[in-house]
Amino acid sequence: MSGIADAVTEWGFEAGWSITKRLPERASRRSFEFMADQMWRRRGPSVVQLERNLARIDAAWTPDEIRELSHETLRGYLRYWNEAFRLPSWSPERIRDTFDLKNKEWMDEAVRVGTGAILVPGHMANWDHAGAWAAQRYGGITTVAERLKPEGLFDQFLAYRQTLGMEVFPVGHPDLVRDLARRLNEGRIVALLGDRDIGRNGIEVSFFGQPAKMPPGPAILSLMTDAPLYPVSMWFDGNRVDGHVYERVVAPTGVDRNEQIRQMTQQVANCFEDGIRKRPTSWHMLQKVWLADLTPRNQ
Repeated sequence: MSGIADAVTEWGFEAGWSITKRLPERASRRSFEFMADQMWRRRGPSVVQLERNLARIDAAWTPDEIRELSHETLRGYLRYWNEAFRLPSWSPERIRDTFDLKNKEWMDEAVRVGTGAILVPGHMANWDHAGAWAAQRYGGITTVAERLKPEGLFDQFLAYRQTLGMEVFPVGHPDLVRDLARRLNEGRIVALLGDRDIGRNGIEVSFFGQPAKMPPGPAILSLMTDAPLYPVSMWFDGNRVDGHVYERVVAPTGVDRNEQIRQMTQQVANCFEDGIRKRPTSWHMLQKVWLADLTPRNQ
């Protein structure tokens, strides 16, 4: 039965890519808004978790306010999927003209001088749009993706991101850190989502005043290569996506390597806090992040 379920899942995503990009834009947007509204009304486990996450951002928000925020967030999350399905059909001009990053000149300089740069976005707005923009601007980028099940679905996502100019390594790829370091030493951009501990080897940080875990990979890579590390926040603004590159995360001195990694990862978490506080509904986190929500085995 699992083989049948896997085949159905693969077919569903393949149909989504094929059909959505052929629909008139207004029709596809309304269809995904309708799906978001249905998800929100049903309030299944992912929506419940989203609302738990939102409640940790600001303890002063009432349950009614959190419900409204979760509705807007779900609409943004389904907008991400609609645009993701349509992105391969967008022209290079549209990708370029509907996205921008404040402080992008820091990355321009890193590529120019050959150090490369590590960008650490969160699951905010449309991170695939950001990746396509960066791939266009810098001649490609390298990133890491969680292995999806079934395997065929992961292969679809891999092919999709490759069409956008991204080189994608799966989590668990042999010599992953070394391969990413090689790309940085070649002067390339490496982008690593940093707001969720997918690899289950995360560093404990304080996130909105409560313990959470975030991946240490960006800090480790920066220490290995001396490549600058920049946290990034992003948000929807009308029909476009905009973002902000935070100042370089600098390794502290006078402490051992483990403490350097911890403090650098905490700096990334602090930047995410700032971006999420300003635009909470652009943070599409429907999974568990805080230790209080994770089972001991998953911590």
